[in-house]
Amino acid sequence: MIPSVNPSGSDTRGLLYYLYDTGKHEDHTDPHLVASFDGMSPDPGRDPNATLTDLQQLLDQPVMALAKHARPAKHVWHTSVRADPGDRILSDEEWAGIAHRIVAATGIDPGEGQPGCRWAAVRHADDHIHIVATLVTEDGHRPDDFRSGARAQAEARLIEKELGLHQVAPGDGTAAQRPTKAELRKAERQGRERTPREELRETVRRAVAGATSDEEFFGRLAAAGLLIRKRTAPSGDLLGYKVALVGDVNAQGEPVFYPGARLAPDLSLPRIRERWSADTKEAHAARKEEASRTGPSTPASARRGTASALWQAVLVVDDGEDAVVAAYIAAGGEVLDALAKTSAAHTRRELRDAATAFERASRSHIRAVRGHDRALRQAARDLVRGGPALGRGEDGATTAMAIDMLFFLITATAHWHARKGHAQQAAAARQAADHLRNAYRTAAAHPLAALNERGRRLRRTVAVRQSDVLRSALPELAERIIAEPGWYALAATLADVEASGHDPGALLGDAAERRELDTAGSVSDVLVWRLRRTAGLPADASSQTANTPAAKSTAHRQDRRTRQTGPWRARK
Repeated sequence: MIPSVNPSGSDTRGLLYYLYDTGKHEDHTDPHLVASFDGMSPDPGRDPNATLTDLQQLLDQPVMALAKHARPAKHVWHTSVRADPGDRILSDEEWAGIAHRIVAATGIDPGEGQPGCRWAAVRHADDHIHIVATLVTEDGHRPDDFRSGARAQAEARLIEKELGLHQVAPGDGTAAQRPTKAELRKAERQGRERTPREELRETVRRAVAGATSDEEFFGRLAAAGLLIRKRTAPSGDLLGYKVALVGDVNAQGEPVFYPGARLAPDLSLPRIRERWSADTKEAHAARKEEASRTGPSTPASARRGTASALWQAVLVVDDGEDAVVAAYIAAGGEVLDALAKTSAAHTRRELRDAATAFERASRSHIRAVRGHDRALRQAARDLVRGGPALGRGEDGATTAMAIDMLFFLITATAHWHARKGHAQQAAAARQAADHLRNAYRTAAAHPLAALNERGRRLRRTVAVRQSDVLRSALPELAERIIAEPGWYALAATLADVEASGHDPGALLGDAAERRELDTAGSVSDVLVWRLRRTAGLPADASSQTANTPAAKSTAHRQDRRTRQTGPWRARK
């Protein structure tokens, strides 16, 4: 159950008109009062003799009784209280009880003989009510409604338990600001899927991903087409910034700017600068030397490097100190933002949805200590520098590899938040993991199918040897893995590992020991990507090259044997 306290207004009748209007809003059906301050207020929805003006005048009476100069300019208090979509439909009597509890908890009408404000609760849909109040008590004073939003949320948690409703995870004040009702209506009028605030938040987060300086950050904002205003001190030092969408204007035709801190707590300029302020001159020099040594970053190389950085990050999130873990989680969000920004069309939507969900999981009251997360931030930077990836070939296969490791990092993040009691962040991480799982299935479908086909064509003696390697290295999981559809892909990978001069058993054992596998949806898939990354093998089967004489000889024998004997199945 979500109570949403809106900013105070000045037009009681205008708000009542919206609540009782059934012409413009499909969910406004049978609007009527379920409760009011005296239980006898006129109901324009059910009483043909009552009007909106009658109800408005009754609610405004304490306000109008004050001298004109003493009346508050913003005297209308308004909150909606919405049930979860999975909850049962509550009766009018239950909603009336909820309304009484909310106005008492928020100080609007505290009861117990204390003077309260006049209020009315209107129900115009099955799943929610609106409470309207005027912010002058019966004795002419201002009510004690300080932090009424937080007080309403606390009472809603109690109501959920008592009525057996879906229990919403309690917040901790680190979430980004929700769009206001006015912003939602404006977005609807403009035909936008999201409000400008939400679009700006996503664009700024992507601009931050992997950035290393003010200049680079603002350059990315400009390249994204945002309007930018910078706030400077008299000395000329940059203090902050605001951004706006082109075409999003107010009633005066002026662009509507949002400061970074109003987009999200960690998007203020000082908080953004913390990300790269921990970088030392030595780190910058090392990055420059690495770039000159490896050459231009490509989508495939960037994703392969990202998978390696994510692998190490999982270990830190499992066992690291809280402040360091918080930094890795935030940097993991940057990687996800960068991966979504550069993804191919067929995975883009799920990756963007994952990034949007994980945004909530990247913040908590545990302040991140920057510097340790440098490898992840560099991975995000390389993804951006590498540019958009194709959805096929090595690009597509390394995308699946990166998503696979990112899934494990975000799953570890969900577990960490749960241990710390961060309910909203844990839920957000789990939601992001669900989107990543869908993106992985799409990205991995073609490369794994190609590897499976190669695995089915392995010479029988080679296939049996790989199954023996698996049983020796992972005796407890071997039969489960062999029964999976992806076993053929793993067998082909083990053969490639052997042909490249590595010990497949040793690499297999190392890959399994560094992270538990019994909770993986497909153990064989996980091992395929870990082995191919560790052994430096091409992620895409069609890109597999015979770099050694042994590999050439093995491939030739396998092809000849396949023509003679046909497909195989590992012995049990």
